[in-house]
Amino acid sequence: GPTVLLSASAIGYYGDRGDEALDERASPGRDFLAELCVAWEEAASPAATRARVVWLRTGLALARDGGALPRMVRPFRLFAGGPLGDGRFWQSWIHLVDVVGLSLLALEDARATGPLNAVAPEPVRNRDLARAIGRVLSRPSVVPAPAAAIRLALGELAEVVLSSQRVLPAKALALGYPFRFPSLDGALRDLLG
Repeated sequence: GPTVLLSASAIGYYGDRGDEALDERASPGRDFLAELCVAWEEAASPAATRARVVWLRTGLALARDGGALPRMVRPFRLFAGGPLGDGRFWQSWIHLVDVVGLSLLALEDARATGPLNAVAPEPVRNRDLARAIGRVLSRPSVVPAPAAAIRLALGELAEVVLSSQRVLPAKALALGYPFRFPSLDGALRDLLG
């Protein structure tokens, strides 16, 4: 069949954008991560002469055993969980099952081309993510981690953790992708239950 190049990218492409709702048509950000994502996607572009190219722009991928979730959950298990800083910034998350599902869609559906946001349809503010983790674990979610301490602990990585990205999966929804875990509570119950 026809050749497909599925290139792993990230929603870091959009940069720190506050409350702005971002779909695949949004412009790139200007920070280091955004520029890295732009360069990464441009590197795959020449393949478009011989293949259908899809850039899977993945958000905060939630998985049982890897990635950010186990580290995010640890303070809650110790009754010390809560939002990061003021918790107002947006986080665009996705269950690992839907990362796999969207990867398969990108490979199999000829209509999928160019950027494809791999995020659930309901991005949340960080404080709501903290509340949801607390609910699922039956733990309090009120102890905030001061932004200054996060920056001190994580250095440059802090910008990844604290940047606000309200990203929507417009293309996935237009292509009729059926999200297995569209809502955060359902995803967390599956992963932490």
